[in-house]
Amino acid sequence: MQDIIQRLEDMRGAARQGGGQRRVDAQHGKGKLTARERIEILFDPDSFEEWDMFVEHRCVDFGMQETKVPGDGVVTGFGTINGRLVFVFSQDFTVFGGALSEAHAEKICKIMDQAMKVGAPVIGINDSGGARIQEGIASLGGYAEVFQRNVLASGVVPQISMVMGPCAGGAVYSPAMTDFIFMVKDSSYMFVTGPDVVKTVTHETVTQEELGGAVTHSSRSGVADNAFENDVEALLQLRRMMDFLPASNREKPPVRPTADPADRPEPSLDTLIPDNPNKPYDMKELIHKVVDEEDFFEIQPDFAGNIVIGFGRVQGATVGIVANQPMVLAGCLDIDTSRKAARFVRFCDCFNIPIVTFVDVPGFLPGTSQEYGGIIKHGAKLLYAYAEATVPKVTVITRKAYGGAYDVMSSKHLRGDVNFAWPTAEIAVMGPKGAVEIIFRGDLGDEEKIAQRTEEYREKFANPFVAGARGYIDDVIMPRNTRRRIARALVMLRNKQLENPWKKHDNIPL
Repeated sequence: MQDIIQRLEDMRGAARQGGGQRRVDAQHGKGKLTARERIEILFDPDSFEEWDMFVEHRCVDFGMQETKVPGDGVVTGFGTINGRLVFVFSQDFTVFGGALSEAHAEKICKIMDQAMKVGAPVIGINDSGGARIQEGIASLGGYAEVFQRNVLASGVVPQISMVMGPCAGGAVYSPAMTDFIFMVKDSSYMFVTGPDVVKTVTHETVTQEELGGAVTHSSRSGVADNAFENDVEALLQLRRMMDFLPASNREKPPVRPTADPADRPEPSLDTLIPDNPNKPYDMKELIHKVVDEEDFFEIQPDFAGNIVIGFGRVQGATVGIVANQPMVLAGCLDIDTSRKAARFVRFCDCFNIPIVTFVDVPGFLPGTSQEYGGIIKHGAKLLYAYAEATVPKVTVITRKAYGGAYDVMSSKHLRGDVNFAWPTAEIAVMGPKGAVEIIFRGDLGDEEKIAQRTEEYREKFANPFVAGARGYIDDVIMPRNTRRRIARALVMLRNKQLENPWKKHDNIPL
């Protein structure tokens, strides 16, 4: 008995050692934590239960049978984050550079299958050189097995990818299919083909960081949802975000006790909108003053800044927030904002998270680059997402809501449940000046007449009362009471039931 116990301890020790102290030191030298150190920070103390610690690869080619490490380059299991069940796989770069083998993939698939059975989120910590070349097609098959589970788990349990090292080639498509991707600056990168291949094929000279670094993907491509300074910050922020999410599509969002009164007035909001309709203001100020304790977790803060998305709480319960940002491009909708917000709205709808929308949108961004880039199809994604969503939807129009963009931003016509407007709201087909120049184009030479007509148009349409008269706006509210009115609306909608017609799946304009 003592012999087998000793053997067990030796094998556990070998698994915990990973690729050995030299490789662990190399990992630390790059400013990176090891696979197990990351899990230790991410999970509650002593809550992690490891599975398949003794799994080894089965490859006998190229001398691989001589090198076997228990665990085979990935740590898998489950534990709790702030007391709530979560599954994880954490790739170990110290073992074969984290390369994915058939056995490695089987470990990942096993915890994903279990997560779907019990209804718990899956976090993937990616730090891998890619497919294990020595295993050839078996490794590629392993990737495809993981991809298949990403698709099956989508909309069933939250899937979050934390890219904390290299992630290249086919490996990038697993994170791409998860709900959120977070990266670490200067130590993580994602690309389909690396700098050497790019140089050979297109003759472009580019660094790994420029091609697929954290800053590139969080600010230019929109592939990543945030870029953090180091491993520790990334993991702590991930812990924070997990507090906002339900465990599965069968649960309502978590409720957290708060001392912030639901009826708290905010007199400062009465002066948030400038007198000049062309002057911007910071929509984030409104968001922070409406949510509990000013706690707002923003998603993609550095990408498509003309729209703001993220999670907050109202009366302790999670809400998803979508808001036009007048500080950037006047809050216009464009290709990037439509993609960004549409995916977020669909995530919230998958996981029963009510959506609060703050609207100040002068329209879609004009220009050939937008039209050639497919703004028609991309803009339709956001419209489709809002129209399809059956979760509670509360909308507040703070200032401009012009043209098709008014329709798109969770209007009453797209089954918005409660639609408020501030007294400063302007709901019309377009801005007064542009409208008058079209309607009264015969008077264009007479500046006085045009000014008079513009004022007439502004008085008639540049206010919330025409929409209110038709029932498109449920109430015109004082800005200071925005939090109270949203809170009441969400309580009323708590047991909302609405189903879309049966279908195998929809065909969203991609």
